[in-house]
Amino acid sequence: MPQHRKPIPSEIKNPKLVEERRRQIIRGAVELFVRKGFHKTTTREIARECGFSIGTMYEYIQTKEDVLYLVCDDIHTELEKRLKEAVDEEATGRDSLVRAVSHHFRVMDEMSDYVLLIYQETKSLPKEALRYVLQKEEEITSLFERILEKGIADGTLHLEPSSVKLMAHQIMVMGQMWTFRRWALRKYYNLEEYTRLQTALLLRELTTPAGGDRHDDNRGLPSPTCGAVCDGGQPV
Repeated sequence: MPQHRKPIPSEIKNPKLVEERRRQIIRGAVELFVRKGFHKTTTREIARECGFSIGTMYEYIQTKEDVLYLVCDDIHTELEKRLKEAVDEEATGRDSLVRAVSHHFRVMDEMSDYVLLIYQETKSLPKEALRYVLQKEEEITSLFERILEKGIADGTLHLEPSSVKLMAHQIMVMGQMWTFRRWALRKYYNLEEYTRLQTALLLRELTTPAGGDRHDDNRGLPSPTCGAVCDGGQPV
């Protein structure tokens, strides 16, 4: 059951103004949190970055943890929005999966600093806010669950229904790995190569009926952009 967004009291009674000012606070805070970390950033620095006095900022939030919560919620909302844009309701489950995985990896690349921020700093949130942020993560993962279920139903993907949730989380982690392990992965792969290879691994698992022959895992996938990724000097 979806968690309701945590209410943050404000002294200002105009909802549109509150939303506008909080957007300013988010924009000012997110870059500071990425650059300095949550604990080393002061509320005075956030206010200055937003062009507010410290008193004005406290009309819209109560604590620095409120700001972190708003930032995390905003990042998750953007991730969910951009992933939903990749879902094609008319396509097969297999084709939807290929498109959504590519989009997911691209978003992880473009928003990598913000994704890292969520995972590094959410431990500082109060319990109620943390529950909500984690629920948002589950909702994003459920988009992949629906794609996998669609593929099972139309016969383009082969997966035990009991494994759908686990596979959806695995896909999420594959995208996040590009963020968390980028310091190592980018020495060997660009984003296009990483996406092609990970998608091929997924399709090898998901398009092979039990006891059947494997499909062409690279069918419909983009060709390598830099020749081939080599293992011991030999093309893979």
